[in-house]
Amino acid sequence: MALQVLYEDNHLLAVSKPAGLATMGVQPGTPSLLQQAKEYLARKYRKPGNVYLGTVSRLDAPVTGVVLFARTSKAARRLAEQFRSRTVDKCYWALVGQRVWPAEGRLIDWLIRHERGRKVLATGPTARGAQQAVLHYRLLGQVADVWLLEVRPETGRKHQIRVQLARHGYPIVGDFKYGSRQPFPQGIALHARSLAFTHPVSHQRISLVAPLPPAWRKLGIKEQG
Repeated sequence: MALQVLYEDNHLLAVSKPAGLATMGVQPGTPSLLQQAKEYLARKYRKPGNVYLGTVSRLDAPVTGVVLFARTSKAARRLAEQFRSRTVDKCYWALVGQRVWPAEGRLIDWLIRHERGRKVLATGPTARGAQQAVLHYRLLGQVADVWLLEVRPETGRKHQIRVQLARHGYPIVGDFKYGSRQPFPQGIALHARSLAFTHPVSHQRISLVAPLPPAWRKLGIKEQG
């Protein structure tokens, strides 16, 4: 599958990740988005040897949408600081199997990693290793038998959106790992819709939007929500 580039300059590369492809951290010989992006740059600019590409944002393998890479170490450091200081605006779209009430709100939970099961569990604030997870959500509407949510996480915990929505009774469609019983054609119904940040060199505000995958459009979900 060809790399879907959303933005590219001398400092950055942003792409739209398909479902089922890991961002990085896979066994040798296993495809990853990072490796595909490096190969793309090597071909385009005829770069010999290993191409530098820093992973600034990442998505779980079944999740689609915007992923941002840095083409220089300086850009990587500056962008990482923006993520740490929470000045990056991250917006996701999620499909859930039942109506969310209230239609808009803020969820605060405490999460802990369960490495043996490769899952993240909701826990109490005093549990060892627990990290606070905060997100905002807004109901955008209903299409057929699913409901479309806009989700904006304040924090960036592993599997955060998946676990928090499931904990409050709204597992993401197709996410069998966290309690969904509804199938989804590819991956799970979680899409990193947009990412807004300050360019690490020009200091202009950049806003990127990832088009909806075909599985979403077939359900009747429109680009404008």
